[in-house]
Amino acid sequence: MPKFSLMPSKTMRSRGRSVFLGVFAAALFASPACAQDGRAAESGKPKANADKAAEIEASRFCANVAPSIAEARIAWQTKRLGELDDQVKQRLADLEKAEASVQEWVARRDAMIKAASDDLVAIYAKMQPETVAVQLSAMDDQMAAAILAKLKPGVAGAILDEMEAERASKLASFLSGASGNGEKKS
Repeated sequence: MPKFSLMPSKTMRSRGRSVFLGVFAAALFASPACAQDGRAAESGKPKANADKAAEIEASRFCANVAPSIAEARIAWQTKRLGELDDQVKQRLADLEKAEASVQEWVARRDAMIKAASDDLVAIYAKMQPETVAVQLSAMDDQMAAAILAKLKPGVAGAILDEMEAERASKLASFLSGASGNGEKKS
């Protein structure tokens, strides 16, 4: 009966095959085409054809995504225009409020100046500044400021000079329009 061994004996022929397969496998895995995309290099195709194919693929990709990119750009621009429109509306509203405030101030100022009759102003213009300062100190701010506004600047300055600094400052604020309420002096 023939004997079988667990280890087959290697002949020169089988050893040569093993070496050849090892070299072939090393060459196959070391090729540049395999290293790039895992496929064996296709011989016979020049590099120019590969570049042309890549360009065609890129062109197809760009053609496919161009509409969605354009839609996204239009959507962003529309959103941005809406935001800018809201900002413009807000600023216009703010300007309208400011204009209304200025018109209100002008109307108050005109009413204040009209409140002091010309005859009353003429009387105060002929009085001594010390006496007028005492009387204006007892009046409400709006009326006192109206009288001072109708007086000549030199006369009004002399009267303010005779008043307490705090009261003179308050009336000067009324004259300049910095204070809009008609408070009475307490």
